[in-house]
Amino acid sequence: VQLQASGGGLVQAGGSLRVSCAFSGRAFSGYAMGWFRQAPGKEREFVATISRSGTSTAYADSVKGRFTISRDNAENTVYLRMNSLKPEDTAVYYCAADADGISKYSTDMDYWGKGTQVTVSS
Repeated sequence: VQLQASGGGLVQAGGSLRVSCAFSGRAFSGYAMGWFRQAPGKEREFVATISRSGTSTAYADSVKGRFTISRDNAENTVYLRMNSLKPEDTAVYYCAADADGISKYSTDMDYWGKGTQVTVSS
């Protein structure tokens, strides 16, 4: 399995950004997908997750109401739409795949992408 994240960049506080993650190598619909992030000097943290079918989602409290995770099983892609961005959202964002189902825990993930940098200026 390969995961390729893209779409990161520099945005002003209050702005929006959408990051994408392209999945290849196995049947995409067989994996729940998650987004995690890691800021400089901090541990990697959970952001959002979505079930195999896309009908179930979960979010970290810090992004609830601002971020939306979605997936397109025909395009083998998972998205993270980020609105009302704050400087504290600055981090490298990683996508991950979990064969066992939806999970908030990085230790449950089977595959990881390399990450895409999101920087929010104040």
